[in-house]
Amino acid sequence: MTAENQHIPFIYKLIGSTFLFAAAFLVSVVYGAADTTVKDVWLALTPAGEGDKVTLLREIRFPREVAAMAVGASLAVSGAIMQGMTRNPLADPGLLGLTAGANAALAVSLAFFPTIGYYGIMIACFMGSAIGALLVFGISSMKRGGFSPFRIVLAGAAVSAFLFAISEGIGLYFKLSKDVSMWTAGGMIGTTWNQLQVIAPLILMGMLVSLFLSRQLTILSLNEEVALGLGQRTVFVKTILFIVIVILAGAAVALVGNMVFIGLMIPHMVRAVVGTDYRFIIPISTLFGASFMLLADTLGRTINAPYETPVAAIVAMMGLPFFLFIVHKGGKGF
Repeated sequence: MTAENQHIPFIYKLIGSTFLFAAAFLVSVVYGAADTTVKDVWLALTPAGEGDKVTLLREIRFPREVAAMAVGASLAVSGAIMQGMTRNPLADPGLLGLTAGANAALAVSLAFFPTIGYYGIMIACFMGSAIGALLVFGISSMKRGGFSPFRIVLAGAAVSAFLFAISEGIGLYFKLSKDVSMWTAGGMIGTTWNQLQVIAPLILMGMLVSLFLSRQLTILSLNEEVALGLGQRTVFVKTILFIVIVILAGAAVALVGNMVFIGLMIPHMVRAVVGTDYRFIIPISTLFGASFMLLADTLGRTINAPYETPVAAIVAMMGLPFFLFIVHKGGKGF
């Protein structure tokens, strides 16, 4: 963080981030394959609004953009928590097996429980995320000196490839490839208010718990011995934070499928603005992640309109150079 940033009060940074988020939301709901205006958006937000464009905004575009906000915020916050917990600058839910585990669990649930409802899919995604993360952390800690940044990323790559192979194999064998691909492509198309009513409360709960434990996470991110010396129950805090990560990552996959690099990029950008205190990182990551995902989804809808460009591909194109930059800098790029 630069010296100039240190002299700017956090409240101003929060206000600026909120304005950025509001602007991203307005752009995302106005621009798309169907032409709409700010007036149409205003009418859609009022009970008296009527017309085809108002209906399109209320039933298609609004739930889609709310889903983008929820996914961006949840992946950004879960990535920030993972980086703080493991003190690993390369940690990301998509890179460390969580989203791959959720995808594999999704494929299994669709194959063996074809009548499963959205609640069941959501629970399966949560379980898959937990299994994927446990496999990565278990493999990376088998050798003395485990949990080094590069070892955990290598374990994440191996476990993710294995779990994605399982989901693809199940999709081919049970002729579910199209259904599985619709999830793994990572897109908000087709998101409904009913799905959001199930997922949004869980994401909100995860955000609140992470804010509540942000002070403990800050201490944990600096030094575990210091945390123990200050009387912090590190095992308890890590367990709760791990559950929060699984909830946030699992909810994101249940909504839009596989999405990588958001949880890697956003926390690094936020640290450049607010420093290393997680009491500031988590709320700003929420706004930055939501804004980023809104703009990425808008780009996916407009870059080749009226056809959809997978938003996961857009995010990956931006995220891969960022990942390589962080690796080159040894985690100290920001």
